[in-house]
Amino acid sequence: MKKFLLAVGLLSIAGTALAAGKPCEELKSEIAAKIDAKGASGYSLQVVDKGAAPSDHTVVGSCEAGTKEIVYKRG
Repeated sequence: MKKFLLAVGLLSIAGTALAAGKPCEELKSEIAAKIDAKGASGYSLQVVDKGAAPSDHTVVGSCEAGTKEIVYKRG
């Protein structure tokens, strides 16, 4: 019974950590690495508040529990 309660406690802590979302700079670095791996150049990534992406940018990620977005612009 104690092991079961310990497992439930650990899972609830892990669930809370996952719900918090990734830090923006960490996710931005991961996205940049994927774009670079495809051979792309001449692009920019920006972190903006959710819903504040300029019209000429594409949203490529969400971070900080969905309060911020990472946007991509080519050129």
